[in-house]
Amino acid sequence: MTIPAGLRRKVVRAWRDTGFLAAGVLPHLALVPVSSWAGLTIARTGNWLLTVPMSTALVLLCTLVLTAVQRARYRVFIGVDVPRLTPTAPEKWTWASAAQWLAATRPWRKVGYHLLLGPLLALLELLVLALAAAGLAGVTAYAWAWMLPTGMRQDWFGNPTQLSACTAAGLLLLCALPWTAGAAARAEARLALGLLGPSRAQRLQERVDQLAVSRTDLIEAVDAERRRIERDLHDGTQQRLVSLAVNLGLAIATRPDLPSDAREEIARAHLEAKEAIAELNDLVRGLHPAVLEDRGLDAALSGLAARTPLPVRLRVDLEERVAPNVESVAYFVISEALTNATKHANATRAEVIVRQIGEVLRVRVTDDGLGGADVTAGTGLTGLAKRVGSLDGAFHVSSPVGGPTTITAELPCAR
Repeated sequence: MTIPAGLRRKVVRAWRDTGFLAAGVLPHLALVPVSSWAGLTIARTGNWLLTVPMSTALVLLCTLVLTAVQRARYRVFIGVDVPRLTPTAPEKWTWASAAQWLAATRPWRKVGYHLLLGPLLALLELLVLALAAAGLAGVTAYAWAWMLPTGMRQDWFGNPTQLSACTAAGLLLLCALPWTAGAAARAEARLALGLLGPSRAQRLQERVDQLAVSRTDLIEAVDAERRRIERDLHDGTQQRLVSLAVNLGLAIATRPDLPSDAREEIARAHLEAKEAIAELNDLVRGLHPAVLEDRGLDAALSGLAARTPLPVRLRVDLEERVAPNVESVAYFVISEALTNATKHANATRAEVIVRQIGEVLRVRVTDDGLGGADVTAGTGLTGLAKRVGSLDGAFHVSSPVGGPTTITAELPCAR
């Protein structure tokens, strides 16, 4: 005889939930004798100054043990993981910081769960177990009733109709057992998640911290990949183009006997190779300038200002090198601002100020161009605003029509 899969799942689930409830009776009642003993000791001795702290410490210690036991019970029987609440320890322990750390662990919720709610849950569990025992007794009524002596069987049941009623009632109780045991298990799981685990605000804060860490890791991975591409282009493709340009130049210089058409084609190829090298240099510097990684932001900005085809007044005031991702974002903000001032604003001069103020790197680029730049217009400034925002920085553009244009970025640079 094959048991249907749906019935088999219900039986297994009912057996699991019933075992879960049975395993919770003793842990839920464990703090009752401890608290009763503590109360009797306080009342008997009358020494409140000594017995109250000792009793409180004993209750808290038992609460820690019982919380661990309950977490294991939820995880093993019904697969519910009650998260641990592990607040960050303060850097310097004082009475205020210790009280704040203790409040963050929410010990009184755990004490309330084990001391006040525990006996009620134990009563609920015993009730479900009693229903399960009554159902099993009713279903097997014929089996154990006919094992009794005839006189006792007649005194207890009188006639077979009572046995049939007991069997039917047992079947009804067993049919209701998956629902009752499952409802009790789900109710306990919700209470445990709310009282033994972190609060909703703490879970949200933990999630925010995890997202911040993952975002930082992603930014660092993107920067590392950008630097790898820059190295590959610089050490591979660029060197091959340089070698090609040198060979073409040597061919023109050392082969004067070439036909004029061939010399023109070689000269044209030589010129295109040099233009490709120049474009590749710009591309490499746009990905990640090598000088930025080797010598820092000050040296990279000095080279950028020297290459810009307009006078740039540069002032860099840094206490120390900041994080690589902060250097990269600051460099590209200044590079894009100077490019816009040269190509679109028709500026005649620009000023770049980079200053570290505490844990904030402030970047300001000012030009005397035409103005009218709009960060919401979907231009390159939009990408800069997003890059600055990826580091939780602030980006602001002031560009009235007629100029001047001032681009300001504030980047957190705490290591």
